[in-house]
Amino acid sequence: MTSLEIAPKTNMAKVLFQRFVQSPVGGSAAALLLLIVAFALASDRFLVPYNLSLILQQSMVVGVLAIAQTIIILTAGIDLSIGATCVLGTIVIAQLVPDAGPYLALLGALAVCMMVGAANGFLVANIDLPPFIVTLGMFTIVSASTQLLAGSSTYPVSDPVLRILGQKVGLGQVKTTIGVFVLLALYLLAWYILGKTAGGKHLYAVGGSPVAASLSGIKTKRVLFLTYLISGVIAAIAAWVAVGRIPNADPNALQTANLDTITAVVIGGTSLFGGRGSVLGTLIGVLIVGVLRNGLTLIGVDNLYQNIATGCLVILAVAFDQFTRRRSR
Repeated sequence: MTSLEIAPKTNMAKVLFQRFVQSPVGGSAAALLLLIVAFALASDRFLVPYNLSLILQQSMVVGVLAIAQTIIILTAGIDLSIGATCVLGTIVIAQLVPDAGPYLALLGALAVCMMVGAANGFLVANIDLPPFIVTLGMFTIVSASTQLLAGSSTYPVSDPVLRILGQKVGLGQVKTTIGVFVLLALYLLAWYILGKTAGGKHLYAVGGSPVAASLSGIKTKRVLFLTYLISGVIAAIAAWVAVGRIPNADPNALQTANLDTITAVVIGGTSLFGGRGSVLGTLIGVLIVGVLRNGLTLIGVDNLYQNIATGCLVILAVAFDQFTRRRSR
């Protein structure tokens, strides 16, 4: 084989490698792999099937909420109330189920979470208020309302319908929960909607340039309103997942959910400036957050330091996003 025959193959491999590194999903996948290797070397318990299953289970609630955060950030918005809305949903479920039964309890939580999402969507889309301010204010309102509704009490949830998503099923040597399969199904559905439907294309268009989207005939206000409304629906689903995984409703739960969802979305390659990203990248980002927290716990790192590490990841991911945007101009 001559050098001329080797050169094209070498150049092709180099190009493919560069595309993989420059791709947001490729970079996230490489980061996930590096974390797995590092923690596997640091702790002999990391790659144990039980621990791998535990990572998936611990990532379920944040993973579901991260879908909502993704579609909102794709519109160049943000939702700082998503975790509090989910917690409110768990309290509503726990308080309604003794008298109304599990199905009406779930419908009640869905209605409440959709009201929060609708309020966010109306203020952002119709009043044209900044999403950061709107959802920060809504976070305070929902958190206080949850405390008032719960009375600072924790409510046990024992109904089998509500706990079904936490039911364990065998998958070879690994036992996981039904909620993990629901999580993957939701990501598959979100991937299809965002990538294969007109609604998904409209959402990307609004995030990329609202003015251009409006001039092309897209009803930008309706897209924004529906995005926040769907976020409320997803928060209700996450509330069901939460009471299934840990069978009680705690008004003080999910303290770091907002940070974790934003971290997962940004690390997964979705731009905070809107119009660019994917739920596949978000899923990888969720796994990165889960692996990071689990691995640091195994090697004995305090939870406060874990939060510091997560915060640093957000800053690095945003800095990388701005760097890539500047280079692409």
